[in-house]
Amino acid sequence: MSYLNESPIRVKSFEFACNIVLYCDKLKENKDFELASQLLRSGTSIGAITREAQRGVSKKDFKNKFGIALKEADETMYWLDILEATGRNVPKDMKIKCEELIRILVSIIKNS
Repeated sequence: MSYLNESPIRVKSFEFACNIVLYCDKLKENKDFELASQLLRSGTSIGAITREAQRGVSKKDFKNKFGIALKEADETMYWLDILEATGRNVPKDMKIKCEELIRILVSIIKNS
């Protein structure tokens, strides 16, 4: 796939979004429609916003968009925590990958 030639944040956020989509399909099978909808929105927007940020018109725009992506990643972790706390089977690597995205986004923001 062409996305593999991209920056690490683009690759990782794209792969994370794909995993979120598949996990949300399972949640919907169990009739967890509202939780799936929230998680799907926040989990897939991380990559969409980081991609948009890399086309930022200024350094301020770039940093602002990465800040929004960080908020979405944090919200995604919130929904994963809610799902886990209410007895849903959340893949352990999903939370680890979300934490990794958060660390990368924080680093990008601090270094820009």
